[in-house]
Amino acid sequence: MKIYLDTCSIQRPNDAPASARVKIEAEAVLVALDLVAAGKIELCSSDVLLYEISRNPDEFRKIFALETLKLAKTHIELNEPIEKRANELSGLGLSLLDALHLASAEFANATCFCTADDKLYNRAKKNRQERH
Repeated sequence: MKIYLDTCSIQRPNDAPASARVKIEAEAVLVALDLVAAGKIELCSSDVLLYEISRNPDEFRKIFALETLKLAKTHIELNEPIEKRANELSGLGLSLLDALHLASAEFANATCFCTADDKLYNRAKKNRQERH
């Protein structure tokens, strides 16, 4: 199994546990990272993740995310097919950055795309249903 965690899901364990949902999502990410560390699932990294993480002004969150990505076995470099697919996905109402994450995950043949962003999740789910 190969997973792609977008930036908000990587950061979920650092979010204040304001609700049961945040607590459960944080625990799920930590379990996934434990499985990555144990070699049971493969984590994907990407140029898009590195770009977005580099823009985070919170040094702790930036370091946490970069350390997390060191566990990745696969790194997806931004390329023309990803940019083309991201432009298609932007037509669904996704921000360009979210579309680049999703296109990078597709390019990596990730089994699972993880996000804590409801808008991104719903639009990606709709796209998947339309493609099948």
